[in-house]
Amino acid sequence: MTEFRPGSFQILPTVVKNLLIINGLVFLAQMTLPSILHVHVTEMFALHYWRSDLFKPYQFLTHMFMHGGWEHILFNMFALWMFGSVLENYWGPKRFLIFYMICGLGAALVYMVVLDWRFHIMAAQNGYTVTQIGSLWTQYENHISTAFASLPQSLIQVWVEPTLGASGAIFGCLAAFGLLFPNSMIYFYFFIPMKAKWFVLGYIALELYLGIKNSPTDNVAHFAHLGGALFAFILIKLWNKGGRRNFS
Repeated sequence: MTEFRPGSFQILPTVVKNLLIINGLVFLAQMTLPSILHVHVTEMFALHYWRSDLFKPYQFLTHMFMHGGWEHILFNMFALWMFGSVLENYWGPKRFLIFYMICGLGAALVYMVVLDWRFHIMAAQNGYTVTQIGSLWTQYENHISTAFASLPQSLIQVWVEPTLGASGAIFGCLAAFGLLFPNSMIYFYFFIPMKAKWFVLGYIALELYLGIKNSPTDNVAHFAHLGGALFAFILIKLWNKGGRRNFS
C-alpha cells in the first residue's frame, strides 16, 4: 500500500475525464437509440422502485450515468468537474473512484428506503396494500384489467417512473469538498463569495426541507442527494480515522 502523490494539479484528472465521457456517451444513447433502434434506454437502465417488475438490480449502478435533459447533465457534469477534480487531485484516482461509486450507490439506497416507506403510507391511505398494487399492475401489463390506471397518480408515479442522474454521487463530492476544504471560497451564482462549509450546510438544510415537504410538483430526489452526503461523511470519517488520506 503506497501513498499517491500527484506530480502537479491536473485541471481534468483521469477519473473525472472518463466519467464525463461516459456520462456524455450514455446521454447520447438516451437521445438517439429510442428513435433509431427502438431501444428504450431510460426504461431499461434508470432506477425503478424495487417492488416493481420494471426494477432490475443493475439499475442501482446504471442510473448514475443517465440524465433527464440537457440542463440536468450540464449542471451535474460542471459540478463533477468543479469538485471532483479537486478531490481526485487530493486523493488520487483509485480512492476518488471508490468514493464516487460508493456515494452514488449509497444515495440510491437511501432514496429507495425512503421511497418504500412513503409508498407504504400512500398505499395504506388509499386503502391498498403494496401486494394489491403489484397485482393490479400485472393485470394491466397483461391487458386483463385497467384498474391500475385508476389508482391515484402518486401511486402510479412511484411504480412506473424511474429515477436517474449522477446527482447523488455529485452531492457526495460537494459534501466532501466542504468537509476537507471548509474555508475555501465558493462563488454562489458565480458572484456571491461563501465559505464551502456554509455553502454545503445550507445546501443540505435546503435539501432536507424540500425532501420533508415532498411537494407533488417536485420531481427531484432530495433524499438521494442527502444519501450521497451521508455516505461521503461516513467514508471521510473512516478514512481519516485510519490516518491515511490516499492509497493506490
